[in-house]
Amino acid sequence: MKRKYFSVLLMLIVCISTAANAQIKSQVAPVWSVEKANAWYKQHKWINGADFLPSTAINQLEMWQADTFDAATIDKELGWAEGIGFNTMRVYLHSLAWKQDNEGFKKRVNQYLAIADKHHIKTIFVFFDDCWNKQAAIGKQPEPKPGIHNSGWVQDPGDPDSKNPPKFPALERYVKDVLTRFKSDKRILLWDLYNEPGNSGKLTTSLPLLKSVFAWARAVNPEQPISAGIWAWDFYELNAFQAMNSDVITYHDYEEPQWHQRVIDLLKIQGRPMICTEYMARTKNSRFENILPMLKKQNIGAINWGLVDGKSNTKYAWDTPLTSGEEPKEWFHDIFRKDGTAYKPEEVEVIKKLHGLK
Repeated sequence: MKRKYFSVLLMLIVCISTAANAQIKSQVAPVWSVEKANAWYKQHKWINGADFLPSTAINQLEMWQADTFDAATIDKELGWAEGIGFNTMRVYLHSLAWKQDNEGFKKRVNQYLAIADKHHIKTIFVFFDDCWNKQAAIGKQPEPKPGIHNSGWVQDPGDPDSKNPPKFPALERYVKDVLTRFKSDKRILLWDLYNEPGNSGKLTTSLPLLKSVFAWARAVNPEQPISAGIWAWDFYELNAFQAMNSDVITYHDYEEPQWHQRVIDLLKIQGRPMICTEYMARTKNSRFENILPMLKKQNIGAINWGLVDGKSNTKYAWDTPLTSGEEPKEWFHDIFRKDGTAYKPEEVEVIKKLHGLK
């Protein structure tokens, strides 16, 4: 299994290398130079934080819709994040929340940014996503299914819309409107244009939308860098496009340290700053104590999945449901319980120590 995994990484090196010249010729607007990307990265302290969804939201729509936008919980939970030294949150948007009320949506995004900034936290915003439930609907969101990881999380724009070009003009209006409004906002660290393209069995059917969202973002030309994280090492065509068109290299890795390090060694060939925008799955031996010091030592940004145990149920593993809803023997993701106490105080001490906090 591990030999196969490593051979896939070697094949990706070839794929990225052969794609370089094609990217230079076909890219409409320029990718940041390696020098510009590294100069940007040097302006920031070591990037460390979590993928954030308030505990009272089951998905992105519940977070952003007017009736369920929970500023008080966001403020409280980002305060807990600040207390352990976190300085960055990765946060998913959703096009349906914008479609329902685009001006109200942007006001809520601004409100979120104000709260995060109060806690000295910058934000990575995510536009599209191929993970979990195929269809989303505006309005009241479902209740969590006991013991099921991300039972209510929704794709954006969903299936089949993500592979239906006639739907793209509406998505273009959404992306360009949000980017134009916040293109110079210093509270935003980076735009993550597409989470895990090709997931949920979509494979390369997601490539046209992936290419489109990069083109739309380049047309707006935000001051912040743009990226889309590499996550599935055998998706050669998607990976090559993402690697060659991202200003900063972002990636996901839930493997144990030695295999995570091999991914780092591969991606370093780009010479660009790197941020791991998803890691930390305890039962897969991707943990704070063995991954976070490794990333800090190599000055790679580190964003773990999950901050507070909540309606997303991400303390349960992807493939190990507990339909009784009982507490798992070991949490998969997340750091804090709903009352703000740490699930594992020793983990919090590791995080704080790496930030020079007592």
